[in-house]
Amino acid sequence: MAKLKILVAGFGPFAGVPNNPSGELAVRVASSRRIASSGVRIHSTVIPTVYEEVFSTLSRLLKAEEPDAVLMFGLAGSTPFLRIETRATNVASSVYPDATGEKLAHHSLISGAPQFLSVRAPARRLLHAAQSSGVKAKLSIDAGSYICNAAFFQCLDIARHSSEPPLVTFVHIPWPRGSRRRKAGRRDLRPKMEALARAGEAILLALVSALRTRRA
Repeated sequence: MAKLKILVAGFGPFAGVPNNPSGELAVRVASSRRIASSGVRIHSTVIPTVYEEVFSTLSRLLKAEEPDAVLMFGLAGSTPFLRIETRATNVASSVYPDATGEKLAHHSLISGAPQFLSVRAPARRLLHAAQSSGVKAKLSIDAGSYICNAAFFQCLDIARHSSEPPLVTFVHIPWPRGSRRRKAGRRDLRPKMEALARAGEAILLALVSALRTRRA
């Protein structure tokens, strides 16, 4: 039986975020010893926070790698916990430009596609995996209207046409504790990067388990 292949992706810097922790987390999770011992082939990438790059890079990687699953990490700096996204929306922000200062010309990401596309993964199983690592996590129905949502929607739209990759999921992470100053007197409830890495590993291993169940 062929080895399972998983694409793990994070994102690069953008305005106000010179160091995007989602890219660091993707590389860190993909190279962990726990993942290496699982016998799965992992391809990790950090995608520029640019609409054109998102669409071209994901299309190229999905065609070249033919992964069995895609796991993406993105930054949601306004929440102090981890979010397992359960749907993507066919909408692009008319307010926030990408890292090059560009905005999409159209309000919809993909013309003719549905307004919403649901996650192609056992979201609750991934949620429990994250929580079991000791990190606060919740399910979310709002992946935003920026690059993260665009990447998630792009992957889901490709999968709905070809049924490949079988599993696609997106995880929003908070700023790791210590990476941004908090207001004086407020307790910092955000997890450290080490804790996020444990949660990311747990999510990826749960994804591997789900794939093996599908193959059985």
